[in-house]
Amino acid sequence: MVTDFVAEYARLIASYPEDIRVEMFEGDEIAEIVLYANGADIGKLIGKEGKMIGAIKTVISGCKAKDGKSYRINVETAE
Repeated sequence: MVTDFVAEYARLIASYPEDIRVEMFEGDEIAEIVLYANGADIGKLIGKEGKMIGAIKTVISGCKAKDGKSYRINVETAE
């Protein structure tokens, strides 16, 4: 599942992997994935010039071919 991939990938990067949480909100054509992380890890997850989050987006975009949905991903601070 897409959310499992995003969570595991984020845990590999994060300094506080225990704070990683992923939720998905599905619509008819678009599914929004919200990645919650410790505030100290936000910069790591986004990466320099957005390269880390871009890599995650590239991999999950391959899922569109399988189920026809587009995926949008947002990184937010965990509460």
